[in-house]
Amino acid sequence: MNTYKNRGEVLDFEEYVRTRQDALLRSARRLVGDPLEAQDLLQTALLRTYRRWDRIADKQLADAYLRRVMINTRTEWWRARKLQELPFPQLPDACVEDSAAQHADRALLLDVMRVLAPHQRSVVVLRYWERMSTEETASALGMAPGTVKSTLYRSLARLREELQRRDPASAAAAGHGRPAAGRGPR
Repeated sequence: MNTYKNRGEVLDFEEYVRTRQDALLRSARRLVGDPLEAQDLLQTALLRTYRRWDRIADKQLADAYLRRVMINTRTEWWRARKLQELPFPQLPDACVEDSAAQHADRALLLDVMRVLAPHQRSVVVLRYWERMSTEETASALGMAPGTVKSTLYRSLARLREELQRRDPASAAAAGHGRPAAGRGPR
């Protein structure tokens, strides 16, 4: 009987992964940028979540739990890599193979987001890509709502500075369409 219960939990987890896989992979892609690294991040997070699946009482919160695992895993990877990498005084120019403006903008944004610290990047991803409210973001990251707002403000300012540094003309034009600091999806 116990084996049947475990088999039922496996099927439950498999069904969850089948239905949420695309959305979860998009979240992972936004957190790490590189498609292959995003797949590794998602697989690692799914393995860690599977080990604790029976402890998640409310399966409605599985997405939030898995996002948190992805954020924690990405932070672990970032910390480990930070010890191994040496900074260069000048970043190489971003190479965009697709000539479509939308793809170029997306590639530039993902590249520019690498200048943010992991917690700043997490706040930006949850607020703007995942369209979470300030309160939802605060809950997901274990922060106060005021901390989310101030982190978001500083993160957006840092992104604007980096865009300005890379391409002053484009950043000035893009600045007119940006949301005001502290504003965004509710």
